[in-house]
Amino acid sequence: MFMPVEGRDASAAARYSDRLVMYARIRRWAGTAALFAGSLLLACAARAADVPNIAAASDLQFALPPIAAAFMRATGHEVRVSFGSSGNFRRQIADGAPFELFLSADASYVDALARDRMTVDAGVVYAIGQLALFCASGSPVAPDPEMRDVGAALADGRLAKFAIANPEYAPYGRAAVQALMHAGLWPGIEPHLVLGENISQAAQFAASGNAQAGIVALSLVRAPGMAGRGRYAVLPASSHDPLIQKMVLLRNARPTARAFYAFLQGPAARDIFAGYGFELPPGPAGTAALR
Repeated sequence: MFMPVEGRDASAAARYSDRLVMYARIRRWAGTAALFAGSLLLACAARAADVPNIAAASDLQFALPPIAAAFMRATGHEVRVSFGSSGNFRRQIADGAPFELFLSADASYVDALARDRMTVDAGVVYAIGQLALFCASGSPVAPDPEMRDVGAALADGRLAKFAIANPEYAPYGRAAVQALMHAGLWPGIEPHLVLGENISQAAQFAASGNAQAGIVALSLVRAPGMAGRGRYAVLPASSHDPLIQKMVLLRNARPTARAFYAFLQGPAARDIFAGYGFELPPGPAGTAALR
């Protein structure tokens, strides 16, 4: 039977009812806030997920970081860069490595991937590399464009080790072999070679004094970290095949990788490439904003 509540009991019941309404509203507000926070987290995660993996030739290890930093300032987006030999990257990409953009020191590796339909298009030339003969401070060998003192050091015993990148994998290694042949030094210097896995490791051998001299990328000896560690001479371009460096978007490239690809062809990136001793193709192609 229903019994009316009067007096103190009625007041308590009213307060209890008000609390139930208040608790219901709090639960609704909490649910809405949780849903909103979840949406924000999902949006942030989606944005954070688009951080592309970039495969880049070792001669770019000093030039590319400031370009990536400039890209982040301009767009708010970052990229993740791995440096290594172009030949190794070409094989890794063919085997399914999750890179979205490939900057090769040899155009032929990009062309091969394009023929295999693993790229968005044929790619573009972004730079032309140059060779330098580097001798660490205290080395008994002196650098000169014709490598005359390298030949003299071979003859008189001053040169025991000479560093180049492995020509099997590294374009700069193949160009170094051509330059040594052009100078008439190949037969005598071959037994003294110390091979780096890539041009960066060859430069480390030469800069550390583990080799009395070495042929490395001009872009590496132009780096601030190499200043004061030795002397160098730029080798003539006529002594080797052109180091035409090409980049290409891979088939899985997302918006950030595509925007970075365009940024690399714009004036800010080209200025940095030039500052590290790269010759530049005609351009610029312009930039593209991330949408």
